[in-house]
Amino acid sequence: MLFSRQSLKSEITSISSANNENVDELEKSAAKTQCDPVKRPADVELPSDIRSEHSVATEKVHYSTPGTFDMDLSGNMDMKSEEFSDGINRKKQHQTLLGRLHLEEKLEKKLSPANFLKLGPPVKQDVDVSEKDVAYNFLQRLMMLDYRARYIPTKKENPELKHPDPGKNIFTDDTEDDNVDDFFSPNDDFDRSNLQTHVHPMDVQMAVFHCSDSFFKQNMITKLSQCQYALPFLVPDPVTMDIECPLWTFRQIRKTWKISEMKDDSNVVTMKSMSICKAETPMVSFLRLGSPSVSKSQLMNTLINDRHNTFFHRNCPGSTKSRHLMDGVAEIAWYCPAGKPNDAFTDCIAFCNLHGDALSFEKQREILTDKSSVVVVLVETLEKNDKSSAVISALYKCEKPLICLIADSDGVGVEKKKGKYKMGLNKRSQSDVSEELRETIGKIMSGSHSLFQLESMNKVCGIKVDEEDTVCQKGKSAAMKIVQLLQGIEVSKIKDTYLPCQGQLWKEWSKIHKELYRLKGNIEDDKVQKEQKLMEKRQEQVNVSCSEPMKMFIKSLSTLLGNEKDYFLKWTQILIDALSTDDLSSILQTYDTKWAEVLALKKKHDKTELLKTKQTELNKISTKLQSATFGLEHIFREMGQMYEAHESLQKPTKSGPTDWSKYPELAAELMISGHPMELMDGDAGHVPLTWIAGVLEEVIKKLGNKRVFVLSVLGIQSSGKSTMLNAMFGLQFAVSAGRCTKGAFMQLVEVSEETKKDFEFDYVLVVDTEGLRALELEGNATLHHDNELATFVVGLGNMTLINIFGENPAEMQDVLQIVVQAFMRMKKIKLSPSCVFVHQNVTDIGAAEKNMDGKRRLQEKLDDMAKLAAKEEGCDAEFFSDVIAFDVQKDVKYFAQLWEGSPPMAPPNPGYSESVQELKTIILSKAKECAGITLSQFRSKIQDLWKALMNEQFVFSFKNTLEIAVYRKLEIEYGNWTWKLRSNMLTIENELHTKIQNRKLDTVELTYLHQEVNKTYEEIKKEMRKYFDDDRDKDMLVQWRGRFEDKIKEFRDELVKGVKRKLDEVIQQKKACKKLDDKKAEFENNLLQKSKELAHKLKDKAKNEQELEKQFNSVWSGLVTQLTADTKPMKDINYDQDQFTVLQDLGFESSLVNDCKTSGEYKIISEVSDYIYYVSPTKHSVFSDTSQQSQGDDEKHTKGQGNHIVSTLWGAIKGIFSSVPTQQMKPLTSNSDLPYEEQKQIRSLIDDAEKQTINLLKQRPVASKGYSLTYLQEAANNVKEKVTEFESKKKYALKKKFTVDLLLYIFHRAWTWISESHKEFKVNNDAQYYVDCKKMQYYRVFLNFCKGSSSAVVLGELICDKLRSSMVEAVCNNTAINLAGEMRCNFPAFNGNRLNLEKHVLKSLAEKEDFNGFITYKQHPRRHVEHFIREEVQKYIFTDNKGKALNILKKNVGDIKHLVSQALHDATEKVKIHKGHPDMWMEKFSSLLKDKLTFDKICCQNFRDLNSFDFLKEEIEKGLESIIKELRSLSLDEMKKFRMKPDEILIDQLCNCCWVKCPFCAAVCTNTVEDHSPDKHNVPFHRPSGIEGFHPRGTEELVIDFCTTLVASDRGFYTSHDSEVGIPYKEYHKGGEKYASWKITPDESKLTYWKWFVCRFQQQLEDHHKLKFQGTGEIPSEWRNYKKQEAIDSLDEMYNM
Repeated sequence: MLFSRQSLKSEITSISSANNENVDELEKSAAKTQCDPVKRPADVELPSDIRSEHSVATEKVHYSTPGTFDMDLSGNMDMKSEEFSDGINRKKQHQTLLGRLHLEEKLEKKLSPANFLKLGPPVKQDVDVSEKDVAYNFLQRLMMLDYRARYIPTKKENPELKHPDPGKNIFTDDTEDDNVDDFFSPNDDFDRSNLQTHVHPMDVQMAVFHCSDSFFKQNMITKLSQCQYALPFLVPDPVTMDIECPLWTFRQIRKTWKISEMKDDSNVVTMKSMSICKAETPMVSFLRLGSPSVSKSQLMNTLINDRHNTFFHRNCPGSTKSRHLMDGVAEIAWYCPAGKPNDAFTDCIAFCNLHGDALSFEKQREILTDKSSVVVVLVETLEKNDKSSAVISALYKCEKPLICLIADSDGVGVEKKKGKYKMGLNKRSQSDVSEELRETIGKIMSGSHSLFQLESMNKVCGIKVDEEDTVCQKGKSAAMKIVQLLQGIEVSKIKDTYLPCQGQLWKEWSKIHKELYRLKGNIEDDKVQKEQKLMEKRQEQVNVSCSEPMKMFIKSLSTLLGNEKDYFLKWTQILIDALSTDDLSSILQTYDTKWAEVLALKKKHDKTELLKTKQTELNKISTKLQSATFGLEHIFREMGQMYEAHESLQKPTKSGPTDWSKYPELAAELMISGHPMELMDGDAGHVPLTWIAGVLEEVIKKLGNKRVFVLSVLGIQSSGKSTMLNAMFGLQFAVSAGRCTKGAFMQLVEVSEETKKDFEFDYVLVVDTEGLRALELEGNATLHHDNELATFVVGLGNMTLINIFGENPAEMQDVLQIVVQAFMRMKKIKLSPSCVFVHQNVTDIGAAEKNMDGKRRLQEKLDDMAKLAAKEEGCDAEFFSDVIAFDVQKDVKYFAQLWEGSPPMAPPNPGYSESVQELKTIILSKAKECAGITLSQFRSKIQDLWKALMNEQFVFSFKNTLEIAVYRKLEIEYGNWTWKLRSNMLTIENELHTKIQNRKLDTVELTYLHQEVNKTYEEIKKEMRKYFDDDRDKDMLVQWRGRFEDKIKEFRDELVKGVKRKLDEVIQQKKACKKLDDKKAEFENNLLQKSKELAHKLKDKAKNEQELEKQFNSVWSGLVTQLTADTKPMKDINYDQDQFTVLQDLGFESSLVNDCKTSGEYKIISEVSDYIYYVSPTKHSVFSDTSQQSQGDDEKHTKGQGNHIVSTLWGAIKGIFSSVPTQQMKPLTSNSDLPYEEQKQIRSLIDDAEKQTINLLKQRPVASKGYSLTYLQEAANNVKEKVTEFESKKKYALKKKFTVDLLLYIFHRAWTWISESHKEFKVNNDAQYYVDCKKMQYYRVFLNFCKGSSSAVVLGELICDKLRSSMVEAVCNNTAINLAGEMRCNFPAFNGNRLNLEKHVLKSLAEKEDFNGFITYKQHPRRHVEHFIREEVQKYIFTDNKGKALNILKKNVGDIKHLVSQALHDATEKVKIHKGHPDMWMEKFSSLLKDKLTFDKICCQNFRDLNSFDFLKEEIEKGLESIIKELRSLSLDEMKKFRMKPDEILIDQLCNCCWVKCPFCAAVCTNTVEDHSPDKHNVPFHRPSGIEGFHPRGTEELVIDFCTTLVASDRGFYTSHDSEVGIPYKEYHKGGEKYASWKITPDESKLTYWKWFVCRFQQQLEDHHKLKFQGTGEIPSEWRNYKKQEAIDSLDEMYNM
């Protein structure tokens, strides 16, 4: 207890005494006179001590009224009389109000959901309605999520001002002054006889609330919550004033919010989603004492949502001074943060508002004070003797935080003592007040505070809680018994344990049932076998059916009556939702975390086993997520399967509640009462025809064979289908609990009597479906399933709503194309459906008028699809409307976005409800023209349609060629955009690199790089907008727009990060050699000084060169000694010895290492065709005492034991891999005993280890800190760990030789980079190397001084020496960039998309007829393509376009010459104007070059005598001419020595694409974008699987079939060598992620190229795989007729397809 009652009593003085017994008697007497008595709960005190003076003295009086605080004992009779009178007045007022609203009869016969689950006339919007219709209009608009339902204008049937009779003369002959005086007189002359205000909007809401049953109250409160309105929390009875807490009405409400927290210096956002009844949150209660001038409700709105009136206040539209039902009502609302910085509060907080004067509603005040975390009190003035002072004093002295708002005070907030604040409101803006109040509440919440939970209201005494109702408790009790059996079990296991009929058994039955319509071989025998299997599955279902929870559920459903049954179902749903929600939240959180990890690895381009492991884990979580979805629909599905199993076996029925034959009747009753019923099982993808037929039969028995209008809806996942239907018809399709609809559900909506005359049907039957393309949650959902579902529901519907999220019809185009074709095939079923396109989330509703051209194009595309399908099926159809009734002008509806702002606090957009109403009008206008079908016809239609789908083998997996062509064109544009960015970034990188080398820049920020590239990026964005907006295929392009905009942004960001990383490395290198650089400057200065001095001494000996050289060498030796005094000479890398050391440290024998090194076999380990000789038979073989066998051990044992050992060895291996039946197809490289799958995995291990290890080495600072043996040791340990991890998952072991060869191979591959990086480090940091390079340069300087050359000559020569190397570097780098750009734009192989590059690679291979090249291409496609690019660049530059390349080089030479000449001129002119000195000239000259050339300034201390800068300029220009001459004759090979290389630039540009290989034939995906999800991998032409080594298990016959043929066949394959279950090629996607991620179209397209290849290299392929093209794999004779040129020409067919 937070307050002490005794302490509070002692604080309040002058307490009036009263006789408790008399008060009780008065209460009882008053209660007896009331017409509609409500039994009041027992009087038990609340744990609160905040009472008025009167209530403290008389604790049994629960309901005080103003004016009774000072009453003494003699006033009891007066009080009794006054209460009696008040009760009568309240009853009269209540009856009058209900009469005005035409709700009198609803006091007895309450409003129920059935009243509004009817198709009535359209809701009147923007029209004044009569008072009698206000309540119904309010409810209808509320059901459509229109929050303006509160503000319905009413017709003024009794105007406030009674107008005088126009015929009656009311004028007088008074003077003008008299008239004026009369005008200013009091309004005594108004006629008030007919004065009556309209009903207060909140009185309308509360009147409806009081006239509704508990279920409709629940619906109403749920809708109010969705409209972001406050909800009734404590509701006094309008007559008796007994208080009720409507806890039941909150049970359907879920709130979602995000909490932002700082963890480890990063902002972590956690999402919470739960039933609001379960949520434990702080609560802030607002109370008004007296009648202050400030609106408390309005102030609360500014705290929660200043754009929306959550709490109704006096300034809201329609507000009146008179209200009857709101005083004493406490409303509650929750603030839910979005996890953003601008959130008002950081966590979910409940805000409670007590309407009316809190002094008059003591009980409510007590409850709110006790339950609140903070109490906010609003008073007009704060005075000691004020009537509210006692309450405020008590609040001030108790522990509960208090904020007192004083209307007539103008002071800012002040904390009087801890947790006690007062704040003035006078002369302050509402925003200031709300901000200060928000801060104060936030401050209080940051400390310890109490929490409030709605469910705790069950324990509050003195009030009634609606859930205490006997009927409700009975339903809850029955539900609890069931749920208690399920508690403690993981939700994902509940279905398997207690609902076994619908799980694997039902899925297996469905699969066999579908096979009945696809019989092969001996048809009759096959049919009998399958039917027998079906019966066996049904028997298994019967055997496991009727688990205890199901028995209890069916019994309750059978025995409970009326509302008891409704409560039972509601409670069951609530309780199992609570079970699954916790699990779902946990799994979703795990899913999000794992998905983030996978994305992070993908961003790093990490292709290691780690990524595969993470993706596997993600798939498992996805499966778990699917199985953790658990709702009432699963229980009904189980009932359906139990019924079907018993019905199919004709099991005898049992009398009693578990009689299976009664199940359809139970379901039919629920369907009639408005419950959705599952039509198609979303998990099994099957329609339980027997169950559906039984349910509909029972519906017909109960209703008669009524006519129904079937309205179906289709759309992608989470596009708002269910929300739209619920708003339109008041339905109950699930939209909460974090789950999407699965399968298809149907729900009946009765046509109301008043509108039935306009229609020829009695009901609308709405069919809601799961979202299409729901791959991330569906697990095994496929495109086939989507199209099957689409065909089914469109076929069922008289009308189908095609729901699109946004304005893009391309998302649904594929589905519609299949639907058109499907209907043309269904000749047996006479269908004439229509459809309406619904474009949801359209920001500009005006788009409906602006998009006429879009509608036209949509019509054209649909017509083209119809023609294409008609040609395919041999039918007659010219237009889309020939197949589906569709009028593009009338049947396209644009919807406003659902939310008005950002959730979770955003209310629904009023435009959304208007759109719902307009769509409903369109549907009804169309429905008038349709007679619908009878329920029995609908039942038959389901049967016929589903059987037709089973019979027909639809080609679901094709994509139209137009879309393929549009996407490829987009790929080319994407390549152009990315190249522009890359080219711009290369230029920026070049300039910044030069600045860093010149020590003009020592840090590079990401923001700076973004700014530099931003101009190009904005231009590209503009180009993209133009392309997507103006291209003739823009409607199709729009489906990729968002994805490619994101990809360009990601590309830019990665580019910027990559450049920053490179420049940071340069900066680190520069910092690392700063000490040496400083010494260099000092050295050069000293050398110049010494040279000058020595030359002066030896000027007489200038002609004696030997003497001069001797003297120079002596000076040089001294300076060198000085410079290198504290540095050690850098040693060269002894790479061979280091490798040997590393391998020995890992425990490998020296003899083994030497043998491997000497043989050189390690260099081709990645290209070995058969790895069997690297494999040991078992991990604990007698031949080896370690997991890997050395070559020496092999030889020793082989020599010692002869052929017996060899045969034993390979026999053991056979034992590992040959324990599976030899059926169907399996990939295997050869008659080697190591299966193909294992060969692939070993090769993958090699590739992954190489890539990961070399990347690891490249992260080491070799260029800045030098080479270290530890880098090789770290890399070697990494490789060994990967090999060990690989072995741990295998039944066999890898020999030691494998690991040694693998390490030597990786070291060999890494050597080039290591040596170049170490050389760079040595150049920058080795003092000895530096001085050796400089000796001849300074000897020439010395000689010049000796010969008497001027300072200008010597300085000029020094400057030219420095310019020479930097100019060469600049010219080569710029030429590399220009050449890369030239080839990217104009070279045919490089100027297109990934498919274009593939075409040229294959052409090159065919022209060379190089089989080894093909093998490399097949095994390492990226490596081969990189080699191809290097080869083509080399050929372009040095052979085919050498002249063009040299012209580019010469242009860059000219640009550099101009730059240097201009810098010479500007520096010389500046120093002449300012009469400067050599240092000034040097500073200016170097600053002009700093962005383009690396140039170390020369200290001019030894050139003070320089007096002619023009002469210096001339000397430099002479030297410059010599340099330019050298540059113009520069070999293009020089580019290889510098940073920028055209081939590397082009590799970065062209190879940043998808490299995933087809799991069957190893053809490489040709998508230009690397991560092109959700699009699947594809290639226009696959190749014969035999090229990759596929052959039937147990044979030596290579497969000659193409993948595209196989996936259309009835053959199958194994996913691994040890798999015993084959997978049909038709269902290849079920083989796992690597298969499911591919789209292989079943068609007859076979590329001539590969036919020629198989024939040309037949012998090599057979030798490579040690298999034969024979038997079933014999090469067709016609293939041998193809010539090489035909093969090459066929590649153009691939590209142009």
